[in-house]
Amino acid sequence: MLRNAPKFYEIAKRIIEITEDCVMVAHNAQFDYRILSLEFDRLGYNFDIATLCTVELSQKLLPGHTSYSLGKLTKALGIAMSKRHRADGDALATVALFKLLLAKDTKKEIITAAVRSFPKKHMDTKLKELIKQVPSETGVYYMHNINGTIIYIGKSKNIKKRITQHFTNDNRKSKKIQDEVHAVTYEETGSELIALLKENEEIKRNKPKYNRALRRSKFKVQLSEIEDKDGYIRLKIEKADARKKTITTFSNIASAKAYLDRIIDSYNLCLHKTVYDKKQEPCFNYTLKKCNGACIQQETPASYNQRVQSFIDKHSYKNKGMLIIDKGRKIDERSVVLIEDGHFKGIAFYNLNFQINNLDILKSIITPMEDNRDAQNIIQSFTRNKKRLKIIPLDELASKQ
Repeated sequence: MLRNAPKFYEIAKRIIEITEDCVMVAHNAQFDYRILSLEFDRLGYNFDIATLCTVELSQKLLPGHTSYSLGKLTKALGIAMSKRHRADGDALATVALFKLLLAKDTKKEIITAAVRSFPKKHMDTKLKELIKQVPSETGVYYMHNINGTIIYIGKSKNIKKRITQHFTNDNRKSKKIQDEVHAVTYEETGSELIALLKENEEIKRNKPKYNRALRRSKFKVQLSEIEDKDGYIRLKIEKADARKKTITTFSNIASAKAYLDRIIDSYNLCLHKTVYDKKQEPCFNYTLKKCNGACIQQETPASYNQRVQSFIDKHSYKNKGMLIIDKGRKIDERSVVLIEDGHFKGIAFYNLNFQINNLDILKSIITPMEDNRDAQNIIQSFTRNKKRLKIIPLDELASKQ
């Protein structure tokens, strides 16, 4: 729908023309007003218009409703609504609701009091200035209250875009952040992996009040290995459990299943030893000649396990040492993540003129980080999905010294 739509600057003049000397009526007007105001700010134009919010008016004039969302409210009031969540459908429904509210407000006292321009000199100006101060780069950002205390930490591939989303969202948490935020600081990382690791480390260390949900692990599912009674290594998707032998982790069951399907296909694994419980008959892959017969013990455990183990060795960094090289903050810089003996040690940035061939020198520039389960999950997930990362085994580095 948006592919051939005009850009904002192409219609900005028309918006000014049709809104001149008018009052803007919207369901949750503060959100719409702020979006328009931000867009006009980018064009260097001060968009200032009186507004009426049908959410606020409905709460005053139509008390007692369980929800004041446009869809639920219009349904409760018997207002016909077509093309829900489309501009014209929502606008026409808002018109019908507004007419009803005008009829309810017989004294016009509430309408008169509600007509106002949002206080741009207070909150909106503050938020716009904060947005201007951050870059459109990859990194970690920190929101501070008036005392300097960090109240929220986040990461983004585009910090400015993400901060703008925080300041234009109208959910409960965003509104609280908008009211409380006094300053935004940031640290560019260049690499999304570094940003993810820094966000994880610093949320756990600082415990910001609005990051409560992110203190819990995002990785709910794991791929585990067990050996069955016949000696075959089985791959199993299950709920994440630190007590069990884990190969890699996932944020949800769907991504875990999709990944396992690819592994089964790539390594000619048996369906009965992975997705399904063991059955007496051959698995479906055996009939397609994609399984060598582990399901009916036609392939020996030693032969089958060799392929499974080659997958595990490739996709797990247990007992491994490696450097994961990614983009840096500048063109002539790279970032590095150090894994030693299967443990995450920390991160660093280095100039391209600096050759990483001495482990002692490398360790001296590494910023140490905690080797917790979330950090391991982030690294495994990122390296699994990003094929262009450069990975250097530490034993290869040692051989060059």
